[in-house]
Amino acid sequence: MSWKKSERLMDTIRHYASFPATGVSLRQMVQFGEKPSTGTLFRASQFLAEELPIRLAHRVQELETLPDGLNEMPSVKKVADWYAQSFEEITTLPRPNLSKEVRERLMRPSKIAGKGPSWLSEATPNPSIEEGQYNSYSGNGNGNGWGKGKFAARRYFAMVDDTGDWPPELQLYNMKFAQTLHRIKRRHDSVVTTMAQGILEYKRKRQRMQIDNNIQSFLDRFYMSRIGIRMLIGQHIALTDQSHYRDPSYVGIICTKTYVKDLAQEAIENARFVCEDHYGLFEAPKIQLVCDPNLNFMYVPGHLSHMLFETLKNSLRAVVETHGQDKQEFPVTKVIVAEGKEDITIKISDEGGGIPRSAIPLVWTYMYTTVDRTPNLDPDFDKSDFKAPMAGFGYGLPISRLYARYFGGDLKLISMEGYGTDVYLHLNRLSSSSEPLQ
Repeated sequence: MSWKKSERLMDTIRHYASFPATGVSLRQMVQFGEKPSTGTLFRASQFLAEELPIRLAHRVQELETLPDGLNEMPSVKKVADWYAQSFEEITTLPRPNLSKEVRERLMRPSKIAGKGPSWLSEATPNPSIEEGQYNSYSGNGNGNGWGKGKFAARRYFAMVDDTGDWPPELQLYNMKFAQTLHRIKRRHDSVVTTMAQGILEYKRKRQRMQIDNNIQSFLDRFYMSRIGIRMLIGQHIALTDQSHYRDPSYVGIICTKTYVKDLAQEAIENARFVCEDHYGLFEAPKIQLVCDPNLNFMYVPGHLSHMLFETLKNSLRAVVETHGQDKQEFPVTKVIVAEGKEDITIKISDEGGGIPRSAIPLVWTYMYTTVDRTPNLDPDFDKSDFKAPMAGFGYGLPISRLYARYFGGDLKLISMEGYGTDVYLHLNRLSSSSEPLQ
């Protein structure tokens, strides 16, 4: 049976969209999730049961009001419906009936040995982002994006006083909630490709080669918000599954000891494999890695792998296409990792001929491919958004930059036309940077 959205649902969505989102930092997620008990997980579920609908509602509203007929494209409507349906599933999930005593206990913060109540550390802004750059919030209060408005009362997960047992209703609700999140995550797996398909439909209908700045910044906000939603969902599902601990260095999908060298080595192998496969090469151009094998920091390994893989793939493509596929010996691409107090920076230097300065802004635009050359995106293609083909469809760099900025880093590109390109990936070490989401 196909799902239809009711007028009443749309009214509720409009109401939720008038509230700002609450940003969370990597460190807050880790501090909260180290030993999730039933009570603490329930508080987390409560936070997400309020927070996710607000974020989903912002997206539905923005998708419905896109300019120039973009909101009428079949794929865009499909994505808007997925978001509305997920909104409905979370908001209609019945809450458990709890006794007054249990409710009070849930509100009591736990005490860490002798230190009094444990609040999570405060979040700090990202120097690479202008305040409110990814704002989609336009309601009342000052929607300045750093949670200073009058709604800042909802704290991300406080630790709960965990002495004693919790009623079985809580356990049951936690389970149902996690199942709902699983279903939503699966439904949204192919949002990036479906949205890309919607932009293609629009370009074809409008006979446009490129998209304008409005649509560009909409896509930035849209995908940035999606990274945040998936991060919160993925983190919650992993914490729920993790009650029977596996790897002590993981808290949900965050790894407190992410070894940069191992991840970079793996990304290098994957990128070279895809390159050999795509160009039919016996051996892809070599990549040299300079990195302290013991260097590790707190991060989401999946995000870092994705950014490295995408940037390395670009470099290899440039090297092969500049020097010709039949060249015996390609110049080596270098990956250098440096460790500072604030940042860990990864520089990828290739000799792939560089990019003219006039074309640099185009590197950050979505779908920078010509209308006739862009393939129709198979909806089942690339379900995870991670294993994109060699050429991709012009999303690799802009989305990688969003991943970098999401946790307080950045991605920069400096080019020498006629020689090659250097990409700098800055990763925030302090991990106290708040999501740039509101």
